Amino acid sequence: MSAPVTPAAQPVKPSLSPEQVRDRRLAWGLFIAGFLSLLMTEKPVGFGRDESVYFHAAESHARWFQQLVSSPSEAVKDDAITRSFDFNHEHPALMKNLFGISFVVFHEKLGLLRPAGAFRLPAFLFAAWMLPLIFYLSRRLWGPFASAAAAISFFLVPRQFFHSHLSCFDVPIATMWVLTIYCFVEALEKPRWWIYTGLAFGLALAAKHNAYFIVVTLVPYILVRGWQLTRGSPEARGLFFGINGVFVLAVVLYGFMTAVVGPERMLATFTFQSPQLAIFVIACSVGGWLLWKLRTVHLDAFRTLAPLVAMAILGPLVFYAHWPYLWHHPVDRTAWYLNFHLTHNHYAWFYLGDLLRGPPFPLSYVVVKTALTVPTSIFVAMSLGFVWTCWRAVRKEMTGFEFVLVANAVMSIALISMPNVPHFGGVKHWFPSMPFLAILAAGSLERGSKGLSELLLPRLKAATQPRVLVALAVLMGTSALIATARVFEFGTSAYSELAGGLPGAASLGMQRQYWANNLSGVLPWINENARPGERIYFHENHGGQIRDLQRNGMLRSDVYAVGLEQADLVVYQYHQEFRDAEFQTWQRLGTFRPVYGLYLDETPQIVIYRRR
Repeated sequence: MSAPVTPAAQPVKPSLSPEQVRDRRLAWGLFIAGFLSLLMTEKPVGFGRDESVYFHAAESHARWFQQLVSSPSEAVKDDAITRSFDFNHEHPALMKNLFGISFVVFHEKLGLLRPAGAFRLPAFLFAAWMLPLIFYLSRRLWGPFASAAAAISFFLVPRQFFHSHLSCFDVPIATMWVLTIYCFVEALEKPRWWIYTGLAFGLALAAKHNAYFIVVTLVPYILVRGWQLTRGSPEARGLFFGINGVFVLAVVLYGFMTAVVGPERMLATFTFQSPQLAIFVIACSVGGWLLWKLRTVHLDAFRTLAPLVAMAILGPLVFYAHWPYLWHHPVDRTAWYLNFHLTHNHYAWFYLGDLLRGPPFPLSYVVVKTALTVPTSIFVAMSLGFVWTCWRAVRKEMTGFEFVLVANAVMSIALISMPNVPHFGGVKHWFPSMPFLAILAAGSLERGSKGLSELLLPRLKAATQPRVLVALAVLMGTSALIATARVFEFGTSAYSELAGGLPGAASLGMQRQYWANNLSGVLPWINENARPGERIYFHENHGGQIRDLQRNGMLRSDVYAVGLEQADLVVYQYHQEFRDAEFQTWQRLGTFRPVYGLYLDETPQIVIYRRR
């Protein structure tokens, strides 16, 4: 008689410590609070010029997904894909896909949200996701309360809270950027996270083009750490040189080809059978093979280099897979997309009394603009945290993780600060830097609370420090919360105490608004006072915005958007580069007396004129 078979022992998952449970609850609380705050404040936020374009593109993408379900063989053909994805193909499809699917599900099928709310729902999720990511990265350096304050401070910046509402790409790419860094840091210690890093980088590429610069922030750290780890292993050192040499050679070859034929020709000839693609495929194949050999020789060195190789291989694969527009013409359409952003046009921008129309732009622009728009208490905490970390670097006390934080805090700011890079869009183009600056600000809170506790109550410092920290966080965030609550729906007009608020910024000669979303502030008056069938010139608003305002019940459907020559009512949006439009309005309508306007702290944003 055979012996009874005992079941195999199942691996027991390690239980979470009380501290980990608390952190998980805090992270979930931050996510839920962030999501609900956006959902509940969505309706007053108007539609920016770009957002209405993305609404239209997202709905077009959604129709393709519906066709993919009903008739997959037809949907995957290039002509069907082109019909749905050709509009606004200068941007990747990830967010527009999500916006469109959300619109179909939550508006058309379930009827739970108005069209704009359904389009924006994925944007809320990505923005709320930012908060636990900031929290967990910050927890590697600071306590739970300072880390929670770091996450909350990101939302307390009025412009960031405003942009978190929009069906656009600026906050989602910042979230994907932080996610990639989070996965990279985890990959240095845990198995399989190098794969997650590659996938996260692919999602970042699928969100917006500035994701390519994530690599720049990681390469120096990876090279230094890899060099240090392989010092005592000749075989690992050889593989380390081999892996890096393969990709460095590829970069050199690309640089040589670009120098010979020029960047535009380089991209134009980047086809499926071109040497450019062959270089990429060979580099990834050889680099991946050498990396797998390193795994058996030196695990820590493998974990250091594997995320970068995964980003090089999985990133482009995710980018290609997510965007049907590339499926039949992957290389030439990608080349067009990259060339579009390399040769992006410039927009006029008002800055300290100067109308910037083209390069070279002021080197100090980004830092000054950040100082004048981020609430001063938060900006000071960020600056002190940055200076402190740099001082630690000078004293050779900076850790590798701190280096990664500082590199990512600086990258977007340094990139946009370059004099030939287009300067427009307020502060949204360097949003990826802001979460990392928020983490550095948490360090200022931690050190400040410790110092005050030791100074004021030395005997009770251990017990009082959390309370002092919370008090400092409240002081740091109160003015920011008030500012956000007052102008969140007009976020592109928000300025800090250092600027003197909106009136001070106007006196300084700063751009008062952009994206034409402030129109929402005068819609109630128009709906109440416009005559039936009145012809209105909506200055700086395109037809897509008017369509979406009427579709969402924010603007009466019986008024008509016309040009200035045909208008009886003119809604003029204050822009320094368009001051002549106001003078023309006076001449056309025979009056220079406005009948209504949007004034934020007595600063004119939108002025309405009616024909006499």
